[in-house]
Amino acid sequence: MDSPQDKAATAADTHPSARTVLIVAGRVFVPARDVETFVAEAQATYPIAAANPGNVLISFCVEDAAAGTVTVLEQWASQEALDRHLAAPEVMALFAKWSPHMRNEVRKYDALNERDPEPEAPVFGRTASTPLLTTRPGRFAC
Repeated sequence: MDSPQDKAATAADTHPSARTVLIVAGRVFVPARDVETFVAEAQATYPIAAANPGNVLISFCVEDAAAGTVTVLEQWASQEALDRHLAAPEVMALFAKWSPHMRNEVRKYDALNERDPEPEAPVFGRTASTPLLTTRPGRFAC
């Protein structure tokens, strides 16, 4: 078969160094009056994530302040690294405080076959001389 799953399985079988990473992505919705406070408190966990050797990227960005929409994007080297982050007292406190006040549409994805999108197609008007990210490593530009 030629499904994406079959191709991923074949790639994993033929490339023993291939590894699966976790992508955590989606949106959370908080009351609009609280969106800036929520994002500031969520961003305060960046140093905790940065201290975790399994953290590749973490970002919380206001997508639509009037609607209270926040975009979440994280990349983790392993489930164990994500588990360590979620077990940090500051992260647990953030969830305890905000979970009753938010709708969480964030999902976790297993990613295999990571590659630069440039050879396949331009991304957001990017050319070979334009860097994909212009922020420091581990941070996503909002």
